Amino acid sequence: MTNTGHYNFETRKLLSSTINTEKMSREQLAVQRARKSFQTGKSKPLEYRLHQLKSLLRFITERRRDIADAVKRDLGKSENGTELFETLGLEGEIKLAVEKLAEWAAPRPVEKNLLTITDEVYVQPEPLGVVLIIGAWNYPWAVTLQPLVAAIAAGNAAIIKPSEVSSHSSKVMEELLPQYLDKDLYPVVTGGVSETQELLKQRFDHVFYTGSGTVGKIVMEAAARHLTPVTLELGGKSPCYIDKNCDISMACRRITWGKFVNCGQTCIAPDFVLCEPSIQSRVVEEIKKCIKEFYTENPETFEDYGRIINQHHFKRLMGLMEGNTVAVGGGSDESQCYIAPTVLKDVTAESNVMKEEIFGPLLPIITVSGVDEAIQFINEREKPLVLYIFSNDNKLIKRVIAETSSGALLANDCLVHFTVSALPFGGVGKSGMGCYHGRHGFNQLSHLRSCLIKQLNMEAFNNMRYPPHTAKKLGWARFFLLKQVNVGLLRRMALLAALAGLAAFVVQRFLQWG
Repeated sequence: MTNTGHYNFETRKLLSSTINTEKMSREQLAVQRARKSFQTGKSKPLEYRLHQLKSLLRFITERRRDIADAVKRDLGKSENGTELFETLGLEGEIKLAVEKLAEWAAPRPVEKNLLTITDEVYVQPEPLGVVLIIGAWNYPWAVTLQPLVAAIAAGNAAIIKPSEVSSHSSKVMEELLPQYLDKDLYPVVTGGVSETQELLKQRFDHVFYTGSGTVGKIVMEAAARHLTPVTLELGGKSPCYIDKNCDISMACRRITWGKFVNCGQTCIAPDFVLCEPSIQSRVVEEIKKCIKEFYTENPETFEDYGRIINQHHFKRLMGLMEGNTVAVGGGSDESQCYIAPTVLKDVTAESNVMKEEIFGPLLPIITVSGVDEAIQFINEREKPLVLYIFSNDNKLIKRVIAETSSGALLANDCLVHFTVSALPFGGVGKSGMGCYHGRHGFNQLSHLRSCLIKQLNMEAFNNMRYPPHTAKKLGWARFFLLKQVNVGLLRRMALLAALAGLAAFVVQRFLQWG
């Protein structure tokens, strides 16, 4: 696909200008090139966006084995696990964006008042500019490239910064992605803390970060120096309340899956369970059975059970386990960064494991007297990224929705809300700000520009807004400005009036002929 006319001329004009690279860092140079490329306008035409999205889809399809190998080396995840939790969702997001892009990017008509009834009034989505995307290591492809889908669809340039912790995935992304996408508009910048710090010194039009709240504060502070808006996809301690009257066996099966996928290294994994003392033993036994069913008697040798990302996180998790009663699992092997799926019972709110997001295969159980105490326990803490509840009582579920706050609420399952592109994915409070997925991601990385197009006529009608401001003028102004007009309703009324007139005419003629 080629750009013609204005874009070719502007591209040559801007990209031919000399960039003094002597004192510029690699990161600064990448941002400079992306901005110059964006300023040519080549990322704005829908045809160009579609071409880049389809190229990204081709990358995922053709390089599936390279991606799986990298994730295996980073997290010990199987090829099937990588496809299920990394690339399938990406493919879905890209295909949805390709299908809906024309609709998302089209002008959006809005309601008018009587002063603007003859005018053109709409919202026009437009690109923000250059977006920085800082990915996370736990799902190094999904959480890095899904925001990129939104950035491309919205017509932006984007600097892609994969996490250095998942080093093999970062290397593959750096080497292979530029073979499919525009190298100037969508460069991959790798490196560690110093490289990220250098990137954050640059001015962006939006920063999209996925990771911990601690680093999120640093990102937000750096962005604030340039008045740059941010999307922060953080995490927190997502609670999971089990109603004693629900199907406990089925609930525990779904909780076991949601907790121990990716060795517990999932930002929306159930962080801890709340249940009444009377069902704690039953919950432990059911989860124990499910662990055996999912990962065999020895998860250490099972190919679909991964590993902790590195020694630092292994030691952190082992420290969180100390001082608690292990009800299931507890085994570990530091040389392999292996920790068995583990359930901790009789945990208290003061335990170390309750003081930070676990982000590993440890599931504490805290007993509460019922839903009242569970709601109180949840509300006394920071707002979580997701709140899980298992119950057959729809009124109880609606009560939890009404009396708590969280980025999302999912009843009777785990994780799967992430797969619904129509739902905005994001946190609230300390679990994050902003959202993405589907149209929500497109809107997040677009400026929704207000457009009002009037004509230079009907000046007598406009005279009420000019001085002197008499009481009479003010009264008319209040009427015309505050009265909203439903244009669709007016059209329907006009059509009905026309049909009524036609019917009256026909009846009159019929009577005359009769």
